[in-house]
Amino acid sequence: MRFDRKDILDIGSLSTNEISLILDTAQGMKEISERPIKKVPTLRGKTIVLFFQEPSTRTKLSFDTAAKRLSADSISISKSSSSIVKGETLIDTAKNLEAMRPDVIVLRHSSSGAPHLIAKRVNASVINAGDGIHAHPSQALLDMMTIREKKGKIKDLKISIIGDIAHSRVARSDIEGFFKMGAHVTISAPETMIPAGVQALGCKVAKNMDACIEGADVIMTLRIQKERQENILFPTEREYASLFGLNKERLKLAKKDVLVMHPGPMNRGVEIASDVADSDCSIILEQVTNGVALRMALFYLLAGGSRNADSD
Repeated sequence: MRFDRKDILDIGSLSTNEISLILDTAQGMKEISERPIKKVPTLRGKTIVLFFQEPSTRTKLSFDTAAKRLSADSISISKSSSSIVKGETLIDTAKNLEAMRPDVIVLRHSSSGAPHLIAKRVNASVINAGDGIHAHPSQALLDMMTIREKKGKIKDLKISIIGDIAHSRVARSDIEGFFKMGAHVTISAPETMIPAGVQALGCKVAKNMDACIEGADVIMTLRIQKERQENILFPTEREYASLFGLNKERLKLAKKDVLVMHPGPMNRGVEIASDVADSDCSIILEQVTNGVALRMALFYLLAGGSRNADSD
């Protein structure tokens, strides 16, 4: 099929066929990372700018590694090292980047909608690496890739998401993606962390955590995002762990072959116990591994010559 998109901004705008194409492409890319020499010339001569205005470990390094494994030139800038600290607007910064003729701009920003704003003003492809509490499409895609790889499918699986739904761009993108691909999504969190109307994304809200994870094929836990909370939304971390922390006892309510996921960074002992995070059912590190392959696929589809051309 054709991949005609200029940008990857959110999950909602992707069709199920486009998602499947991305996942299939990523699966093929994964083999490159297993080679003794982890590099191919596919994007030689292409320039990718990583513009991260929020802290990041996994996502930034994953995009950077993906670019280098495809032989693209990767340039990294942060808010503190850009002219934004001197008063330059985000749009002016983006226009100056555009004047240097990059092929792809990967943007992480604290304001929801920032990547969409930039995508309208530059000719380069824009990938949203997380914008405010709105979306994190590449994380959702790598989560879908990991589940499909381990379970052989996404359709009809029961997927449970527990944690700070209200402030999680990962949760929003995952819910949309899992629902589009035919999964049954149930969420659980303190009432103060469940946004109004979240069911419209394609999920059900469970009355408590036990009801959420009972019979689950996949459980994803999310950290409490204190940096995005204007007010403390729960009494103590100890109480949160007691009511919404995933431990070995609660895990027994899920299916025997349940998969445990977390987008990171983890707060061990709060949303997830260490003996669960490090258990055989945990695929948290496999998510990180697949993140590189998935982002390689995004770079290839946007800048590798497959856009506006029929794929084999």
